[in-house]
Amino acid sequence: MRECLDRIREYTNADRARFDTSRLVQDAVIRNLQTLAESSQRLSSEIKGTEPQTPWRELAGFRNVIVHGYLGVDLGAVWLVVEKDLPPLAEAVNRMTTRLDAQG
Repeated sequence: MRECLDRIREYTNADRARFDTSRLVQDAVIRNLQTLAESSQRLSSEIKGTEPQTPWRELAGFRNVIVHGYLGVDLGAVWLVVEKDLPPLAEAVNRMTTRLDAQG
């Protein structure tokens, strides 16, 4: 998950114009969002339970929107996810990773 978050940050550089004007960046971001959402489904309930404020179910559902949206993906909505939803998710992933590293 962290790798997907890092790639999205690298590809967009928090620059909406860069995202809007490059189909390559759009495709890369969408692909990494899909992988991120799929990865979230593989986390155990115990691990997810350490970050109860994270909307895990909505994240998993977002994967279906992306996968089944095909050419109808709303790029404005994707950017909102990148801008608003990914920063707190990245913080949650960092906290989970820190806890897991401390355990073992």
